[in-house]
Amino acid sequence: MAKTKVVVVDDSALVRSILTEIINRQADMECIGAAADPLVAREMIRNLNPDVITLDVEMPRMDGLDFLSRLMRLRPMPVVMVSTLTERGAEVTLKALELGAVDFVAKPKIGVADGIRLLAQDITDKIRIASKAHIRRAPPPPAPGAPAPAPAKPVSMASLGRASTEKLIFIGASTGGTEATKDVLINLPADSPAVVITQHMPAGFTRSYAARLDGLCKIRVKEAQDGERILPGHGYIAPGGLHLTVERSGANYIARVQDGEPVNRHKPSVEALFLSAAKVVGPNAIGIMLTGMGADGARAMKVMKDAGAYNYCQDEASCVVFGMPREAIAAGAADEVLPLNQIAAKVLERLRATSGLSLNRV
Repeated sequence: MAKTKVVVVDDSALVRSILTEIINRQADMECIGAAADPLVAREMIRNLNPDVITLDVEMPRMDGLDFLSRLMRLRPMPVVMVSTLTERGAEVTLKALELGAVDFVAKPKIGVADGIRLLAQDITDKIRIASKAHIRRAPPPPAPGAPAPAPAKPVSMASLGRASTEKLIFIGASTGGTEATKDVLINLPADSPAVVITQHMPAGFTRSYAARLDGLCKIRVKEAQDGERILPGHGYIAPGGLHLTVERSGANYIARVQDGEPVNRHKPSVEALFLSAAKVVGPNAIGIMLTGMGADGARAMKVMKDAGAYNYCQDEASCVVFGMPREAIAAGAADEVLPLNQIAAKVLERLRATSGLSLNRV
């Protein structure tokens, strides 16, 4: 079996050396080059044709994001970002994912060498996933002076009455999910039912992710807090490193944010969230499984369906990694399998239909 060819791009000689060592210890991959900056990396990519690159964000001579943007337009390929675990690092990483990076690894601000060695399994797993990901060419930047695209027509669900307060939408996602979740949320109206989200993400990144979504969406988006009431028109992101579930308190739904053992090797876990949806919300739940590696949440999504929930899975063609949706579909958990760009509209159609309104009313 051919090995996955990797080029490491990092301005630290120490980091380049450690990443090269970690990659070359794997039987199924090989570091074929290491570059100190994007200009050197550009020549390596041209001459060595790697399968995956790891890319530091902050480097001399050319910013990592600028390089990534050009790369995804001109020579799209799987990229795993190596980010610093800081607020600035989180914001830059989210931008990198928006530009087309498959995933990221967060290295510590201090003790970098030991920290990266501890992350060896995570790094190599993400390189393997990236090597199989669906990569799309980024669109060219808008020409100077070009008119901005027209904003989407606002959609109102005020006429749904009780549906927006009774229903809850649950989203599970992993690799590729930061952008996929955004694509669903930005198409929900301000008076949407509450959305509760588990995206596989480490601590330190989910707050920046929630803030970014809050600035883009009509609904308000925040990192979930333990014990808070779950309200219509709001999205709640599971904090990195903690499980998010829902509970009932009288007539209200409550967010429960707790530590605990990883579930399916993940914390937060989609399985934990979806099982609580089945138990607490039952037929008033709508489940959405988006792109991601593995099977986290697949079994629980079937439990949701058995409890009366209606479930959507993202289709293979629009997934970065068709792992979690495929497993949910195989488990018999999906009511509909749809391209990413149709999911929000179909959810809204169903909400209108179950409220007794005509499907063509807005």
